[in-house]
Amino acid sequence: MSARRPRLLVLRALGLGDLLAGVPALRGLRRGFPEHEVVLAAPAELAAPAAATGAVDRLLPAAAPGRAVPEALAWTGPPPDVAVDLHGNGPPSHRLLQRLRPLELFAFAHPGTPEIEGPPWYAEEHERDRWCRLLAAYGIAADPADLRLPRPPGASPVPGAVVLHPGAGAPARQWPVERYAVVARALRERGHRVVVTGGPGERDLVADLARRAGLTGTDVFDGTLTLPRLSALVADAHAVVSGDTGIAHLATAHATASVTLFGPTPPSRWGPPAHPRHQVLWHPGPDGDPHAPHPDPALLRIPPDDVLTALDRATATASASRTLDRQPS
Repeated sequence: MSARRPRLLVLRALGLGDLLAGVPALRGLRRGFPEHEVVLAAPAELAAPAAATGAVDRLLPAAAPGRAVPEALAWTGPPPDVAVDLHGNGPPSHRLLQRLRPLELFAFAHPGTPEIEGPPWYAEEHERDRWCRLLAAYGIAADPADLRLPRPPGASPVPGAVVLHPGAGAPARQWPVERYAVVARALRERGHRVVVTGGPGERDLVADLARRAGLTGTDVFDGTLTLPRLSALVADAHAVVSGDTGIAHLATAHATASVTLFGPTPPSRWGPPAHPRHQVLWHPGPDGDPHAPHPDPALLRIPPDDVLTALDRATATASASRTLDRQPS
């Protein structure tokens, strides 16, 4: 009878952007524990991008409303050999994993769980750097820049389009739809095909933008795309324009030109790596409430002309990079 394969459980029961920001840490764990089965506790709809990381063997469906910690995990069999809290700084996420009695638990220190001697949590730290630093404290190397994903196997529904994504999870991070419409009309006048995407519950927002910009139904995807098809759309897009949300992280993962608009949360915490093809727009100021019911004042200081100028910079760099990629070595 063969010996049981050791198992490593990672808790990150959050959204698409959170998963993609955690890719460097997941790959660090994969390299650090090559003999282990890596199980990721995350929402079921993230199975495809989780598999695309090459770092996850199995997804354990887990989610809770409002980015909360799930009440329980459907873990079966012996306790995890290693459990890793990539969900937050505790203590609820720590306690959830502790109830499974893992042989080892990697987590940040928190006064509510003094028995865990992890590294300190820094609220201002960039999300990618944070989780790599956590692993480093436990002797696991991870590269915060290790973000790229392979191109999805399916065809893009609209290759070469400029993708506008007006939604952002909360009104505080949503640039006004009328400004997106100004950008859309300007891009169409330049000869670009423009498509609009949205997530669950954003049908009215997407329809409003499409109406203002004069887009046809074939250029509107109001939550109808599966994640693999959305990934293919982004991977083959001319560019992506969005707020600080999951599709911006997809553009980073596929090296697609992007312009990301920040408001209540600065790009120093969630922005893309420093590269000319990824442009960020943000007006420094005091932190806002990312869950507020109205657009953040810093976001409202971004005019459409700034977005179009940033888009020109991003796409020029991306086009030059693609040309170099095609040249024979």
